Amino acid sequence: MVYEKIVAILCEQLMLEADQLSMETAITDDLGADSLDLVEVLMSCEDEFDVEIPDEEAEKFKTVGDLVRYIENNQ
Repeated sequence: MVYEKIVAILCEQLMLEADQLSMETAITDDLGADSLDLVEVLMSCEDEFDVEIPDEEAEKFKTVGDLVRYIENNQ
């Protein structure tokens, strides 16, 4: 459930297709997201899941899976 919602957010923000994403997909390297894209994605995730993602945690997110695991562990 968390994974599917995050994929939907990434697809909307970065104009991607869901089949381009997996848990191992690197957000910046594979998807080409820049820092502004990442901020927008994280803000959308915070709103969707009602969590706060501190900047020091956000800096650790390299893959879609990193973001999914953080949300799952902090809801």
